Amino acid sequence: MKKYIKVVGAIILKNDKILCAQRSESMSLPLLWEFPGGKIELDESPEDALVRELKEEMNCDIEVLDKVVTTVHEYDFATIELTTFYSRLISDSINLAEHKQIKWLSAHELHLLEWAPADIPAVKKIMENA
Repeated sequence: MKKYIKVVGAIILKNDKILCAQRSESMSLPLLWEFPGGKIELDESPEDALVRELKEEMNCDIEVLDKVVTTVHEYDFATIELTTFYSRLISDSINLAEHKQIKWLSAHELHLLEWAPADIPAVKKIMENA
């Protein structure tokens, strides 16, 4: 049976733009785009996991705002339950520890990137609400 992994992603808003992060070549799903985040640890709330993951991956502090959507996607390696939250940066600096690059795009530009499959429902919801 495949692993079932609960993860969170941050849809970070700044000046009507959204932070998009490209996975590095060494990560699973190499070079696909995603909303940054990661695994929820045992006894950790989704919001706490998101704050911790953004600190680890991008060395930035965020405030977690409203939930956007929870989706489940089956990959070859695991089944992923992804919950995304609108978030905002508390600190203005971002230092990438894992990702190849980031881009700030408007909601109407999100379709230009090749997204990780689990992130696509959140992308569609953001674009519908823009």
